[in-house]
Amino acid sequence: MNTGYFEYAAPANEPVLSYAPGSPERAALKKQLAAFKAEVADIPMYIGGKEVRTGNTVDLRPPHEIKHKLGHFHQGDASHVKAAIAAALEAREKWANMDWEQRAGIFLRAADLIATKYRFHMNGATMLGQSKNAFQAEIDSACELIDFLRYNVHFLSEIYRQQPVSAPGIHNRMEYRPLEGFVLAVTPFNFSAIAGNLPTSAAMCGNVVVWKPANTQVFAANMIMKILIEAGLPEGVINLVYAGGPLIGDICFADPHFAGIHFTGSTGVFQTMWKTIGENIHKYKSYPRIVGETGGKDFVVIHKSADVDIAVTALARGAFEYQGQKCSAASRAYIPSNLADEIKSKLVAEINTMKMGTTEDFSNFINAVIDERSFDKIAQYIDNAKNDPKAKIIAGGNYNKTEGYFIEPTVIEAADPRYVTMCEEIFGPVLTIYVYEADKFEDLLTTVDTTSEYALTGAIIAQDRYAVELATRRLVNSAGNFYINDKPTGAVVGQQPFGGARASGTNDKAGSMLNLYRWLSARSIKETFVPATDYRYPFLKEA
Repeated sequence: MNTGYFEYAAPANEPVLSYAPGSPERAALKKQLAAFKAEVADIPMYIGGKEVRTGNTVDLRPPHEIKHKLGHFHQGDASHVKAAIAAALEAREKWANMDWEQRAGIFLRAADLIATKYRFHMNGATMLGQSKNAFQAEIDSACELIDFLRYNVHFLSEIYRQQPVSAPGIHNRMEYRPLEGFVLAVTPFNFSAIAGNLPTSAAMCGNVVVWKPANTQVFAANMIMKILIEAGLPEGVINLVYAGGPLIGDICFADPHFAGIHFTGSTGVFQTMWKTIGENIHKYKSYPRIVGETGGKDFVVIHKSADVDIAVTALARGAFEYQGQKCSAASRAYIPSNLADEIKSKLVAEINTMKMGTTEDFSNFINAVIDERSFDKIAQYIDNAKNDPKAKIIAGGNYNKTEGYFIEPTVIEAADPRYVTMCEEIFGPVLTIYVYEADKFEDLLTTVDTTSEYALTGAIIAQDRYAVELATRRLVNSAGNFYINDKPTGAVVGQQPFGGARASGTNDKAGSMLNLYRWLSARSIKETFVPATDYRYPFLKEA
């Protein structure tokens, strides 16, 4: 029985550990990496709280060391997707009726387990499975995932406290119910935090979930699921299945109990999902919630007043951290003619200091791209630029997949601001720059706004505050997250709610209260203490 009002204060963001030489966290992480590599993991699906193994296995190998087998996962078929939906629906009523403080306790415990007992398990799994260096793993699979869990509990408690006013003789209240049915969570390879947040944010609101992660993220997804189970997540609330995306879509989107999708991935896939949902709209009990964060072609605009070192650092980090495999990665940059030579010279010099190799060697800034398909796609863009008179490569340009999927951080200088690599999402360590006439800044802003179909992140680097104001205003629809004198990556939960519009998604802002509203269905209740007993109003009386 609920006998009190429970408040969950805004948490502090999880501190980022340094992993500096001699630090205890560095030693602990290296030990966990060695432990993971010393065994071959046998990873099941989780359906209705049961581990499900099919015998149809898919190998998992580090992208930076493709000859080593980390383990394998058991791939499911249509029967497993249907079983996951059935298990979710069976768990729905009991989970939806659980007192809020009990649900909150599960996810807060999961956050604390990640912060303590399993921090190096999560980071190690992300480093090996997704080829992230120690720092990139720490800010993702430890800190950001912890922040999502803790902040979402706080945000949801604030939503529950929001109540309507009551007039004399009347009491009004608002209930925030889960959706009527199940939610499908489809999560990407590039952030373990996103993989953890998409199913748990919906579940926290009382929903039941079918979760399909990217195959290249399964090693860490399995770790997340084990932590949630240890934290007390009941059977069937989140069901983790490994099956082909089209198969899962065909089954889930045809089910009358489909209530919503929480998606991060490609724009094309999301648009296909939206179309399919629309075609099936007559089948559903309710209109499904469609929430997606998709692609980006993220920009950095450098003004003639910019500090060169600030600009160079924003480009070096923004474009090449995690091999440019962030939805928010700096992918196109506009450099003023008065600073172009100095910026290019310093940027190339910085890139030449970046070491590339395995994640176990902590001195490597650059690791591997996620898989061979991605490698081949990025290499093709680089080869095309090498042979195009409208472009030249001023840094990097080499690649090799003998030991792993390694691509050098590459800078292309384009003669045309609408050159293909200025427009199309590449999702790799490739930055394209365009040098513009320094005195044509206002014209350039129109080019920035109209070049790409995406509108996820962008940045302005300038000392001139009028230029900052102008760019902020003119690029208002060009980016859902806009940065001033910083790189366009690194959004922090509770500080910079994340999401974009146009072809970049529905801008429902993960890391804020806005996202949680999408997984709730409100019910208004009015109670009249002394009800009327006569239909007649005073105005009906004769004078």
